[in-house]
Amino acid sequence: MAMRKTYLLALAMPLWLNATAQVNDNNTPLHLMKPEYRTPYGIPTTAEVESTVKKIYDYLNKATPAELENAKTGETVKDFKKITADTRLRQGDFRLTSYEWGVTYSAMMAAAKATGDNKYRDYAYKRMTLLAKAAPYFDKLHKQGAEIDVNVRRVIEPHALDDAGAVCTAMIKAMLDDKSLQLDGRINNYIDFIKNKEHRLADGTFARMRPMRNSVWLDDMFMAIPAIAYMGKYTGEAKYYDEAVKQIKLFADKMFVKEKGLFRHGWVEAMQDHPAYHWGRANGWAILTMCEVLDVLPESHSGRQEILSLLKAHVKGLAALQSADGFWHQLLDRNDTYLETSATAIYAYCIAHAINKGWIDPKVYGAPALLAWNATASKVNAKGQVEGVCVGTGMGFDPAFYAFRPVHPMAAHGYGPTIWAAAEIITLLKNQHPRTNDSAVFFYPEEIKTPGPIFTVEGENKF
Repeated sequence: MAMRKTYLLALAMPLWLNATAQVNDNNTPLHLMKPEYRTPYGIPTTAEVESTVKKIYDYLNKATPAELENAKTGETVKDFKKITADTRLRQGDFRLTSYEWGVTYSAMMAAAKATGDNKYRDYAYKRMTLLAKAAPYFDKLHKQGAEIDVNVRRVIEPHALDDAGAVCTAMIKAMLDDKSLQLDGRINNYIDFIKNKEHRLADGTFARMRPMRNSVWLDDMFMAIPAIAYMGKYTGEAKYYDEAVKQIKLFADKMFVKEKGLFRHGWVEAMQDHPAYHWGRANGWAILTMCEVLDVLPESHSGRQEILSLLKAHVKGLAALQSADGFWHQLLDRNDTYLETSATAIYAYCIAHAINKGWIDPKVYGAPALLAWNATASKVNAKGQVEGVCVGTGMGFDPAFYAFRPVHPMAAHGYGPTIWAAAEIITLLKNQHPRTNDSAVFFYPEEIKTPGPIFTVEGENKF
């Protein structure tokens, strides 16, 4: 990845120094020698970030067709009245109805706003509209007893929060921007499942019956809570905000380990002790949930400051564990596990977003956000695929389970977070004043116009 050139003094050996002379501290400014970074370091340009996200878009636009087909003949089905039990979503590299693609839809819409290029928005609108318009025809067949495409079935009859929350949130965001999209039917169907059909503990916490009875998955913060919060904005009903805040508190009480500033991945009601395996991507879903909720939760809501404090504690815990290469480990506090891309992308987005919203200090967290983006971008290959992404992962209670999960460019979890991170980094670069000084990245409160090293004290205004 090409990086913007930064000002350096006399990187080369002084002209007066004989080429055969020994380099030492007297004749060469050794502190200006170039480091050998394993991943790019420095401040990317917005053009470079946009180039990365466009590369991903070009791949996904071809790899995820927004069409129906006859599964037996391969013929395109354009007339919804001709949908039969043999009709399915045209198969591409990824499933248009999964929670990973709900993330991707939200990310594409964010990319459109950050870049001003509506092709990203149109990508999301086209696919969500297809699902919404086709759903009633498939639903009729399903109620008649027909076996329908499993990928469409999760749209009309969700069986888990994975089927509902992320796509629902993306649809609400789209409707808030463009009410002509007519996604109401699917939104209401998803919310009905989340509110009324998903299993819960006695205290109301969303839970699952696997791998053991009454298991709480950190992932389910994201799979349910943002959709609930966005329903508050969509309907204007405060009860949704109240439920979203309640759920975050319930999850945090069981799963946030204060001394580390991290969430455990799983919590099982019947366990006497609760082991803490701090899986990277699940912690990503948790911090992304808080960002999503804070985006729509009214400033006056009584629970806002508690969630904001939790977000800040989580950011602090995460930042302390970022690797020198900019990534985070599969198990965040275990350096003997591999560096993983999807979690890194989510953290790049969330940290940058929190800076852009004014929730955290750019002087402290701006450089880690850029380092995380540079690491993530280095994993986007020439085809536009995102590499180094852990495949779908259940809950475990030993380190080997997490440490040896495979990685694969077809793991859908990396695409939405990487696009989302790109969008937020573009906004960060537009709104903030990052600058390389003495070879390190710093965020300054105002633009630094001199190209030279900065030695003045902040506030003297002598840059």
